[in-house]
Amino acid sequence: QVQLVESGGGLVQAGGSLRLSCAASGRTFSNYAMGWFRQAPGKEREFVSRISRSGSTYYADSVKGRFTISRDNAKRTVYLQMNSLKPEDTAIYYCAADETRVGRVVYAGAYEYWGQGTQVTVSS
Repeated sequence: QVQLVESGGGLVQAGGSLRLSCAASGRTFSNYAMGWFRQAPGKEREFVSRISRSGSTYYADSVKGRFTISRDNAKRTVYLQMNSLKPEDTAIYYCAADETRVGRVVYAGAYEYWGQGTQVTVSS
């Protein structure tokens, strides 16, 4: 099993930046592909970004060019750098771990482990 704890959320004005972190404990972190999802009030959880075990990255069209996912296996941490934030980015952001699949995996059900989420609020 792996435990995930997100941090770095907060309130920011439109156009600003935030960096989310997700610290992992438990099994070998490098064995997992890691993803970020978000869920706004009244909406379904949606895919934001994914980084594979080898470092390949994938993004939702809505965040491409603004968000950057990265990982530091030595620190057992995955990051989501969010720039040029928009009010529509407001959501709870979750990190998730996928032990088995490869490639661009965008559906939440594919990820075995989840963090508790961190709130990101972007004011206009």
